Parts: sequence; C-alpha cells; structure tokens
Amino acid sequence: MARKSILGLFDNADSAADATDVLLEAGATQDDFDVLTGSPYPEGAFGEKDPVHHIYVFPIIGALMGLTMALVLTAGTQVAYPMVTGGKPILAFPAMTIICYEGTLLGAVLFTIIGIIFESRLPRLRLDPYDARINEGYIGLLVTTEEEKLDDMERALIRGSALEVVHERGRALRG
Repeated sequence: MARKSILGLFDNADSAADATDVLLEAGATQDDFDVLTGSPYPEGAFGEKDPVHHIYVFPIIGALMGLTMALVLTAGTQVAYPMVTGGKPILAFPAMTIICYEGTLLGAVLFTIIGIIFESRLPRLRLDPYDARINEGYIGLLVTTEEEKLDDMERALIRGSALEVVHERGRALRG
C-alpha cells in the first residue's frame, strides 16, 4: 500500500485543534498526522500525541563505546610495546585515565550529534507537501495515510474548516 500525504492549512490554533478531532472521527490515528507551525505551542496543544524522544540513549552508547575504544587503545599499545622501567607495571593507569576520559567524551559528543540528526528525521528522502505560509503564522496539519483513505482525510480537513488543502508541492485545492 502506498502512503500519500496532504496538508491542511489553518489560520488559527483553535480551528487546527478542532480539525484534529474531525480527523480522528474520520478514522485517522494520532500517528497519521503531524502539526506544522512556525510559532511555539506547548506539546499536545492541538490534541496530537506526545512525541517520544530517545536522544538520551545516543550519548550513553557513545560514551561506553568511547571508553571501550580508549581502554583497548591504551592497554593494547602498552601490552604490544612493553617498556619495563625500573620494575613499574606495564599498564600505567594514571596515564590511561586521561585518554579514557577524552575517549568517553569524544564518543558521547559524536553520538549526540548522530542522535540529533536521527531524531530530527534527517535526511528526508520523501518530500511531503508544504506551504511557506506556515512560517508566517498559519498552522498546517500534515496527514499521511493510505491512498484509499486520502479522499476521506481531505473531506475531513475541509469539514474541519481548512483554508486550503495542499496535495503536492505547489498544487493546492481550495477548502
């Protein structure tokens, strides 16, 4: 089944919030639509589901991988090229501590950047409909659903007082 997207444009937050109820009545789930706005609104203000973020996992994994790589690098180097000096142990833990700290920090930072890109859903391989007026104060409801339900969702957006329904980039249908 191919999934298609349509965008309904609204001029105020109340009509957009009411339209989410109309979409739910028409058979859409909360996973089927996103609210696009250029203004900050509290999460859940339009009746959409609360987003679930897993950004905290990336730095933890990165820190553990950085620490592991630093331990392997420092211990492996000291074991592979032993320099016995005056009966001191081959593994010098005070020197290893600094490299382990830096490796842990580097891994956490790199994986945080990767996590931000991943959680931001970048790169976008499929371009959804968009309208530049969203940056000027309009509110968009982006509905992504199966092709068979697309007409029902379009009628629901129009019933929910959408000013315009945009099917593809550049092609709009008046509401």
